[in-house]
Amino acid sequence: MKLVYTHDNMLIVENVRNCLLQEGIEPELRNEFAASGMGELSPMETWPELWVDFGWYDKAKAIVDTLVTASDGPVWRCGSCNEENESTFHHCWQCQAPIPADRPVDHRVVD
Repeated sequence: MKLVYTHDNMLIVENVRNCLLQEGIEPELRNEFAASGMGELSPMETWPELWVDFGWYDKAKAIVDTLVTASDGPVWRCGSCNEENESTFHHCWQCQAPIPADRPVDHRVVD
């Protein structure tokens, strides 16, 4: 197993984990409850971590690298309700219609 991602915010780690799961990669979550050890351990040693099998590392790392890049993609307009959505939305925030098939899905997150 190899470490592919760590962050101090568990919500961001869970978001990255969910994106990897969507791509067929099953990461192992470590240090989920380690924050209580802070003080005895250095803070960075208590951050939640995502680990993947060696065979999945390159693909997982490429996905993670894309996820942590600041999103600057163009907005898209929903075909159902005509609402404007940021590039990181996979579904319309107003009516939950999926992103049009001709638009690439942007998996990036900003922390």
